Amino acid sequence: MHVNTNCCPVCDGQQCHGFHQDHSKRSQRTYLQCEQCQLVFVPPEFYLSCDEEKAEYDQHNNDINDDGYRQFLNRLWQPLHARLQKQDHVLEFGCGPGPLLAKMMKDDGMQVSLYDHFYQPDTSVLTTNTYDAITSTEVIEHLHQPKDVFEQWLSLLKKGGHLGLMTKLVTSREAFAHWHYKNDLTHVCFFSEACFAWLAKRYGLTMTRFGADVIILQKT
Repeated sequence: MHVNTNCCPVCDGQQCHGFHQDHSKRSQRTYLQCEQCQLVFVPPEFYLSCDEEKAEYDQHNNDINDDGYRQFLNRLWQPLHARLQKQDHVLEFGCGPGPLLAKMMKDDGMQVSLYDHFYQPDTSVLTTNTYDAITSTEVIEHLHQPKDVFEQWLSLLKKGGHLGLMTKLVTSREAFAHWHYKNDLTHVCFFSEACFAWLAKRYGLTMTRFGADVIILQKT
C-alpha cells in the first residue's frame, strides 16, 4: 500500500501544497502547508536522526538561575496560573535538562510531574495520572507525530483542564521566508493561530491567545 508521506501530521489532510523552499548550504528543506488545518510542515525525509536531534538539544543553555529565561516562561505561566488552584497537578511535557518551569510551578503550590523524551523519559506519568493542566513550552514545533501527542495530552487532561502551549506562530508566507525560527533543523511543524483554532474546533476546546506565542486550550 502506498503511504503518502506528505500528508499533514496534524489532521491527516491530503491536500498539502508547497509553501517555501530553503536554498542554503545548511538546508534544502521543503515546507508544505495543509489546506485543511493550515499547518506548515516539513516532510519526514528532512527529519534529523534521533542522535542528531539530541546533539542539537544538548547545545541549548536553559539555566534555571537565568532571570531572562524565567521571564520568558512567565509569558505562559502567569496566564495559566490564574486559571489553576493550589495543589493542582500539572504535567510539564518536554521539560528539557533544566526544568525551571517546574520549579516555578512548585514554588506556586502546584504538584508537578515531568516528562521529556530525552531528559526525563519516565513514561509512567503518561499512563498513571490525569492532570489539571499540561504545559509544553517550545516543544510542539519539534514533534514528528503531533496529532498522536496532542490526542495523548487531551486524554490526560481532566474535564475543564488547560493545555498551555508556547511556540512561535506563522503569520505569512513572506515573513516565513526570512524567519529565524525555521532555521532550527529540529523544528518540523509550524503552527499559526488559524491552525490552533482548527484544533480547538475539531476537539471541542476553548482557545485563548496571549501575546505573540502563547496559546491556552481548555478541555470543555
